[in-house]
Amino acid sequence: MMVIATPYLVFLGDARDALAAKTGQGIVDWRGQRVVGQQRLAGCAADLGVPDLSASAAQRLGARTLVIGVANRGGVVPTSWQAPLVQALEAGLDIASGLHTRLADVPQVAAAAERCGRRLFDVRHPPDTLPIATGRKRAGQRLLTVGTDCSVGKKYAALAIERELQQRGVAADYRATGQTGILIAGAGIAIDGVVADFAAGAAEALSPDNDAAHWDVVEGQGSLFHPSFAGVSLALLHGSQPDAVVVCHEPTRTTMRGVDAPVPAIRAVVEQTLALGRLTNPRIRCVGVALNTAALTDSAAREAVVETGRGLALPCCDPMRDGVGVLVDEMLA
Repeated sequence: MMVIATPYLVFLGDARDALAAKTGQGIVDWRGQRVVGQQRLAGCAADLGVPDLSASAAQRLGARTLVIGVANRGGVVPTSWQAPLVQALEAGLDIASGLHTRLADVPQVAAAAERCGRRLFDVRHPPDTLPIATGRKRAGQRLLTVGTDCSVGKKYAALAIERELQQRGVAADYRATGQTGILIAGAGIAIDGVVADFAAGAAEALSPDNDAAHWDVVEGQGSLFHPSFAGVSLALLHGSQPDAVVVCHEPTRTTMRGVDAPVPAIRAVVEQTLALGRLTNPRIRCVGVALNTAALTDSAAREAVVETGRGLALPCCDPMRDGVGVLVDEMLA
């Protein structure tokens, strides 16, 4: 598992708008205490609301890694970014990126890293050496967020659950399985980039033995019902061996993202997840549903939460509107 040193200086480059800087915004929203500032180039239209700093100034304030917090078209490293990235390396910072282009494949950046003895983290690309899963039962407790589809709020639900557990004094760690989550958490494995035979083993490595009362909150990926990504979802389910799962759902969606397939019923996802999850944890249980109601009005969102919970006889909430207290109550019951 790659581990990225904190605190961060978040690099926004010449981001055209706030949406382009959503990775950086996610880091500030969920790990603001690990951010010393932002670095913006001329023409940047995004602002994370943290101090503007040069790489050298950030390093003097304790920053250890410059994180590329912007996603551009094609996930490339533009020529205009190369000099600032080299300057960050020369100032003593590592660099972490979730872009498709590997930092090590940018000659100017790679040469500077070698010269300065700094590390380059390409978080979309997993480690070369990962174990094959064993299915051995591990100590500690684990929760996995699963979905009716892609991009329904599994990452944000997991982060909210981690925060709620910690606020209650329960030992808990968010385990990131995607590039944005890794940059937020500072560690993790991009599970969708792992060779299939090693994906469940990567999930095991991500959530190792721990104290009996400790919770690993594992970020889910894809959906068991998605024709494109069900394999990744299943590997995470088997490898993480969750004691508890939360089903994440976006109620206005009728077809799954990128394919002509209907969104499955939440009940079907619960049943399928528990049936398949019993392979590595016979005691797996569903502790509730997290709805992403961003597209609904307040009243419609409240109605959706109430009706979903009543229909399934499970705790239900929107993590962003309601918090996740009802889910954590069920986890700890």
